[in-house]
Amino acid sequence: MMKRTKLHLLILMALLPFLHGCHSFPENPVRPILPTPITIYPNTLQYQELNFVSGWLYLTPDVESTSRGIIVYKLSDYEFLAYDRIPPNDPDACTDSQGNTTRLVVEFPYVVDHCNNAYYNILNGQIIISEEFDMVPNFPTDGTVVFPLVQYHTMYDGSKLVISN
Repeated sequence: MMKRTKLHLLILMALLPFLHGCHSFPENPVRPILPTPITIYPNTLQYQELNFVSGWLYLTPDVESTSRGIIVYKLSDYEFLAYDRIPPNDPDACTDSQGNTTRLVVEFPYVVDHCNNAYYNILNGQIIISEEFDMVPNFPTDGTVVFPLVQYHTMYDGSKLVISN
């Protein structure tokens, strides 16, 4: 029963972009830069979360960059998605007294920005609008969340995954 529910949820999430219609989003001025590509080997024990479809994990770039970390999601046997953990709409909305800033978190099947109360589809990075789908309460519907997740390019050869700008 639980597997069936998860399957239905994944199918619904895959269909959301088509039900939502075509929206054009403005270019996000807050785009972190990875100075060098990140290479990982998802088939190793170090990245065991990525050994199955729908697996995900957080990565921290080894080099200094403007990124707040990366969410890597395994979409299929040979496809990975990579999103920056920087909130795309108001990155510094929740900076504490030590200068720590908020990061996006995965609450599968969503990527959530708790500071700006925004939910994103992990399958494509798009904003989920509650008034159209009535799925999760308290979505922003006033137009304050306009940018989708910052997505990186991925290239996977069956062994090595490269994440780059």
